[in-house]
Amino acid sequence: MPRVKGERRLEILKALAQMLEAPRWERITTAALAARLDVSEAALYRHFASKAQMYEGLIEFIENSVFTLANKITTDEADGRKQADKLLEMLLAFAEKNPGMVRVMTGDALVGEHERLQARMNQFFDRFEATLRQALRQASDGDAPAHAAALLRYAIGSLHQFSKSGFSKKPSEGYAAQRSFLSA
Repeated sequence: MPRVKGERRLEILKALAQMLEAPRWERITTAALAARLDVSEAALYRHFASKAQMYEGLIEFIENSVFTLANKITTDEADGRKQADKLLEMLLAFAEKNPGMVRVMTGDALVGEHERLQARMNQFFDRFEATLRQALRQASDGDAPAHAAALLRYAIGSLHQFSKSGFSKKPSEGYAAQRSFLSA
């Protein structure tokens, strides 16, 4: 049965994400990725011009997933403080469900790759912070920019801790108890 166009691309991205989930992570080479898929490196390059383009595919998945959910939260929840809380909780849950993506989000997987990839992840977090800031402004939070920045730093710290623990220290662990400190 012939493959549907784009199916192999998706298989490559899934394999890359799975390799990033290894608790003792090492930089991924195209040779290792090709071996995991049981294809040649040339076969990878028929679908992606470069390894950077593969990482861009993962970043697009992160952006689309997180901001689709963020838009739903901001549409469904009228209370700005609850929006901010749900946004943060959603980001932590996304990370927990997609540990390989956390290595991309924290930049660990992007070390030594094209600098535009890290710039794009920085833009992702800037956009997420702006979404938090807007929710907090809606809640008449007098210092929405500082509060949004603190929430984002908490989330990024949780992602780093998750990654550095080999994915054993879950990002949502303790969030329910810490929520009151973060919303103060």
